[in-house]
Amino acid sequence: MDIAEWRKKIDEIDRKLVELINQRAEAARAIGRLKRNTNLPIYEPEREKIIFDNVRQLNQGPLNHQDLIAVYERLIDVMRKIQKEEIVPEGSTAPGDTELESEVND
Repeated sequence: MDIAEWRKKIDEIDRKLVELINQRAEAARAIGRLKRNTNLPIYEPEREKIIFDNVRQLNQGPLNHQDLIAVYERLIDVMRKIQKEEIVPEGSTAPGDTELESEVND
């Protein structure tokens, strides 16, 4: 394939990724609502460990594990923000919400 064909292929992959990431965001939003209703914490380090372990097991390259985990770390950060917005709508502050808590949970 030439460069134009590779770029067309990348554009198609990007369309699929956008759709899948948005599906993941909808799931994260639903989980955020459940967490709000059950007073569960947004940040769950054990769940993140499971996700990273799953990603490592699924990874067959060419990305190395470290680079793929870096992508997932950012993705999870964004999903955590979505959950936080389900629990505490943007512009409001939860009781006891401190700057430190915000840094830990964002």
